Amino acid sequence: MFTGIVQGTAPVIDIVEKDNFRTHIIELDDALLEGIECGASVAHNGCCLTVTRIDGNQLAFDLMQETLKVTNLGELAIGDRVNIERAARFGDEIGGHQMSGHILFTARVKDVLRTENNCQIEFQIPARYGRYIFSKGFIGIDGISLTIGDVDKSHNDFHYFNVNLIPETLQRTNIGSRKPGDRINIEIDPQTQAIVETVERIMADRN
Repeated sequence: MFTGIVQGTAPVIDIVEKDNFRTHIIELDDALLEGIECGASVAHNGCCLTVTRIDGNQLAFDLMQETLKVTNLGELAIGDRVNIERAARFGDEIGGHQMSGHILFTARVKDVLRTENNCQIEFQIPARYGRYIFSKGFIGIDGISLTIGDVDKSHNDFHYFNVNLIPETLQRTNIGSRKPGDRINIEIDPQTQAIVETVERIMADRN
């Protein structure tokens, strides 16, 4: 389980490509390495991955075909930075919201609006996922627990929503470097997803 409180970013220092398979290696700060072992779960841009090899501060992770298809991790290049969160432990404070590390779909950055003390990013998502998007609801964006701002569902093929980012979020994560057209990992709050799908199923049975 994860909480969506990103603990920092890490650079991708090497990538090994195979047929429908990729291994990428990141370099972690000492503070994030404490107690980590092979088999541990670490979220990269919100996607739960398993540590397969440790060499000092360098950790290797394997990405299967499904991960490469559903997430933005297959687009990473050497030198890119990913949002990192270690798996939560029992007793840890949950400052964001409960997240599984399973990416449901990706969104595109439509627009970025910056002011002196704030940054607003608007996202475009396929309309079929719009039923999960509610103003003031929780959402995981590249592993960051955020609150949805305005929602626009007036378009047929795509829906739009925005989030507002404080300076701390911009400093701690990679979202401040995002620009229009970038592909972003999205995890819907599991409780929201369960409620929406349950209501849809009940309404379908009544009809």
